[in-house]
Amino acid sequence: MTEDIDNMRLKTGTTTVGLVCKGATILGADRKATMGHLIASKEAQKVYQIDDNLGMTIAGSVGDAQAIIRYIKAELKLYELNEEKKMPIAAAANLVGNILYSSKWYPYLLQLIVGGYDTKPRVFSLGPDGSVMEEKYFSSGSGSVMAFGVLEDGFKEGMEINAAAKLVVKAIKSATQRDIYSGGTGIDISIIEKGKFKKLTDEEVLKLLA
Repeated sequence: MTEDIDNMRLKTGTTTVGLVCKGATILGADRKATMGHLIASKEAQKVYQIDDNLGMTIAGSVGDAQAIIRYIKAELKLYELNEEKKMPIAAAANLVGNILYSSKWYPYLLQLIVGGYDTKPRVFSLGPDGSVMEEKYFSSGSGSVMAFGVLEDGFKEGMEINAAAKLVVKAIKSATQRDIYSGGTGIDISIIEKGKFKKLTDEEVLKLLA
């Protein structure tokens, strides 16, 4: 019975990527969401804007992810009202980690990438046990094995934004070609520069693929 309920849970089998480059953090993901062996959506959102300088990618249960996003958005607003400044990226990542850790016995079924720009671009990977690790680049989800191969081969310190965005798109594209749970109608890419969160259009992503 438990297995039947778990199979009905809306999941993003997914491939997500976060990467730091010169002057920006890049976040990307595919768009397929599954329910057991059923493709529940080909246009699922997996890259979320949390603030002007902060974003998050999700891999795992969509309902759990939406709950975490509502929680962290509220906490960031309260912090900004009390401190009259935005919460640093590392503090936001650790706050999400604390939320996950507090429920580790009944865990949120998630792997997250939190990325943004405060004094510099930063990316953190978060596990369902509340672990928080800062990374130069990271991939989560069922397609991450394929994505990591592309990232390991192509990543360089101090990459320009356009080259970094191309690498993220290439990594996700490679995963969608091999991972049955990754895919959908396209790839979502967001670029976070200092004080600026930009989601690329489908046309802009296609240009990166070309």
